[in-house]
Amino acid sequence: MTSNMRARPQSLLARPQFVSNRIAHPLAWRPALASRGYATEPEAKNAEAKNGEANEAEDPLKKELDQMNKEIIELKDRYLRSVAEYRNLQERTKRDMQAAKDFAIQKFAKDLVESVDNLDRALAMVPEERLKSSEKTEHLQDLVSLYEGLKMTENILMQTLKKHGLERFDPSVDGEKFNPNEHEATFMTPMADKEDNTVFHTQQKGFKLNGRILRAAKVGVVKNQ
Repeated sequence: MTSNMRARPQSLLARPQFVSNRIAHPLAWRPALASRGYATEPEAKNAEAKNGEANEAEDPLKKELDQMNKEIIELKDRYLRSVAEYRNLQERTKRDMQAAKDFAIQKFAKDLVESVDNLDRALAMVPEERLKSSEKTEHLQDLVSLYEGLKMTENILMQTLKKHGLERFDPSVDGEKFNPNEHEATFMTPMADKEDNTVFHTQQKGFKLNGRILRAAKVGVVKNQ
């Protein structure tokens, strides 16, 4: 029993000696660490240097790519603007050409309406009761024939002018309200049976060329107050 008790302390004393040997020689474990794949300090520095060089190489490429994308966006914007401007130019040119076509005869039409007025005055000089008279004298028959010929000429002329956009209008026929854009008031008079600003008489008929006023109608307007 005494020998066993003496043996145990010796074994206990032997363990710290083994541990102290491992602690006293830590460099002995470096090969094992290296074999497990852990990088040493010089290798880590080399890896960092390589990463830095790779980043420096990538930065110019990234900047160049960003610049190219920016230029593409600018070129696309310029292209879209150019297309829009070209289309607007086409529309303006089309409208201008149509307007030039519609109103090319404006000066000619202004000169022509005077002749139409004279023809209208000639027809107005024939009293309506003479045309409806039951008398069949030679003189009256000649007058009726002349009137019918002039009326037919006027109708054909107005149809031809209408084909080219020139139309005549008489605001007193439907009792229109006075419109300063289309009518020219030459006189005013009170009329109890009509409302104010009603056109009751046409002194000179108006003309429109493709919907635009070529000459305003000269009219008489009701003014009760």
